[in-house]
Amino acid sequence: MAPSIIAIDGPVASGKSSIGKRLADRLGYLFFDTGVMYRAVTYLALRKLGKAHEAEAVTALASRVHIDILPPTKADGRDSTILVRFGEGPEHTPEDITWPIRGKEVENNVSLVAAVPEVRRILTAQMRRVGLRGRVVMVGRDVGTVILPEADLKVFLTAPVETRARRRFEEVSARGETRDYAEVLANLRERDRIDSSRAVAPLRRADDAKVLDTTDLSVDEVLAEIEQLVAVR
Repeated sequence: MAPSIIAIDGPVASGKSSIGKRLADRLGYLFFDTGVMYRAVTYLALRKLGKAHEAEAVTALASRVHIDILPPTKADGRDSTILVRFGEGPEHTPEDITWPIRGKEVENNVSLVAAVPEVRRILTAQMRRVGLRGRVVMVGRDVGTVILPEADLKVFLTAPVETRARRRFEEVSARGETRDYAEVLANLRERDRIDSSRAVAPLRRADDAKVLDTTDLSVDEVLAEIEQLVAVR
């Protein structure tokens, strides 16, 4: 039997999302990039508060929002559907924010939001709610160490920051965004610094995770290695 909960961790642009999505598709599992929850709160903070750097206000907002991750509900290239709502009942209609959270302003502020301890605590509980449904490939920074330490299979992907910046630059260029490589590289270096140095749940690999360096591996090669691990489990 394939593992029901698969955790794939690693720094930004290490290949987690592309690998995780393809693996989830092959297994018929939900693909859950935990970063979308932090992006969701960042997006809502920017929209409702006009800023995302005041920890107390962002925490209060995060405590009121319910975030759900579903399989794609539209055939528009999305990996999953991200719904948010404030409160229960039919008067609180879920809002689909799948695409708005991918904007440049959100990307430039999301690590600040993710570094707030109380926001991490609140969203970790929401992530566990989704992940413990099972049949999920969950990718992030601390899935195997904090969010779902009971995951059946844990993988940690890594690559030099320059390699990861090139991948992210190609990704945003393909979406038609006008950003240069130097800007992307600087952004990734800062996000690495924040992710690795935060006091709560810093980026690190779980002791029982399989480490894969993706620098010289294609997506197919990385996927093949993880599928071997799935088969063994």
